Amino acid sequence: MSTFTIAAAQSFSVAGDLAANIARHLRFMAVAAEQGVELLVFPELSLTGYEGQMAADMAIDPQDSVLQPLRDCARELGLIAVVGMPIRLKGSSKVWIGALTLGRDGSLEVYSKQHLHSGEELFYATGAGGSSLRIGNDTVALAVCADFSHASHAAAAAVAGADLYAAGVLIGEKGYDVDSAILQGYAHKHSMAVLMANHAGLTGGWQSAGRSAVWSEDGTLVAAAPGPGELLVVARRDAGAWQGRVVPVVAGQ
Repeated sequence: MSTFTIAAAQSFSVAGDLAANIARHLRFMAVAAEQGVELLVFPELSLTGYEGQMAADMAIDPQDSVLQPLRDCARELGLIAVVGMPIRLKGSSKVWIGALTLGRDGSLEVYSKQHLHSGEELFYATGAGGSSLRIGNDTVALAVCADFSHASHAAAAAVAGADLYAAGVLIGEKGYDVDSAILQGYAHKHSMAVLMANHAGLTGGWQSAGRSAVWSEDGTLVAAAPGPGELLVVARRDAGAWQGRVVPVVAGQ
């Protein structure tokens, strides 16, 4: 089994400030590259914050040039980044919760959230998911928050051969124990590693629990953030064994 280094970016999002959030993402990407990370996953709606009332105004076509600095950075650093953004395809009035994969080869893949949390239907349409990612010998299936609350979503990822189930989320302290147990259970049941990237702090009126985490294929916790705050949860698989660490990230350095 080949080596594979992944990370959850536990980042803070400034409400509706795309420029500030892009700058913060660039900083996270730079720190991740220093750690040898190949796949970096950001939280749900990381580029805008969890701000439903702003979604229609902020939604972009995935090919919009506003993302070019991030796409250039991914290519220059040689890593793959999954970022969260409201998206609207050309010719459509619908807004989806998107997870955009920025490839190290300059490519872009689009995933749209398939299962909305109660209340999100006021601002967003139900998405269609997206294709798995192929990174070296590994297959990665993406999820956005409430997607993982449906067992069929993770089961479909496993049937498709996923080695890693990677979810960008917004989870508060009240729901954390239940939600993290679900994700850990998927790892054990489906024999696939699981990554959860949570927000670093308050967003959209919700206080995130932080505590982003990675579990190995047997459900063992590899690494987790101790709470909220900006950091990377890095996990490296070498010869089938996982090792993890938590790396602080100071935005703006």
